[in-house]
Amino acid sequence: MKILSARFAGSSTGTASRPVPRLPEFAFIGRSNVGKSSLINLLCASGALAKTSSTPGKTRLVNHFIINDSWYLVDLPGYGYAKISQKGRDDLWRMIGDYISNSMEMQVLFVLIDSRREIGSIDMDFLLRLGEAGIPFAIIFTKADKSGPVVLAERMEKCKEQILEHWESLPPIFVSSSEDGRGREEILSYIDSILTSK
Repeated sequence: MKILSARFAGSSTGTASRPVPRLPEFAFIGRSNVGKSSLINLLCASGALAKTSSTPGKTRLVNHFIINDSWYLVDLPGYGYAKISQKGRDDLWRMIGDYISNSMEMQVLFVLIDSRREIGSIDMDFLLRLGEAGIPFAIIFTKADKSGPVVLAERMEKCKEQILEHWESLPPIFVSSSEDGRGREEILSYIDSILTSK
């Protein structure tokens, strides 16, 4: 897939206030500071489409980017960031839950996980919630450039073993790096395969 145009289409706090027209949506979520904004910019070949920050928990709204005037890339708030109030965390979870449960246009939820670590309890709990709710998801392991190939391969195998403790088969899995561009073509091809199969 070639990205010919990518632009910010608006923010929302719930599915009722999403931008129009309604188009297929591919959403991205992960723990705070997992590299979500950098990945979005990589996919869209833009240096500043999504605002990146070294401060975790920056995204507090659901941000929509319209791609090729035919589908939305949706940037969901990060989860697992402790340095906000309990009310703030509850509000974020409500916003995330509303989108995941009620967006009829969402095709796949991409869950981003830091490739430098095994899947932690917060991420696994979130994946299990998606499985129980029947939400289609794929996993993107980010920051792959931060580890050597042997260490990365060993960690990916360990992560797959963790997933197979709960599921009979693996979801789609991608390995990415916003620094060297790794994973971009594979992720976009996966999105394209879903769009062309509709």
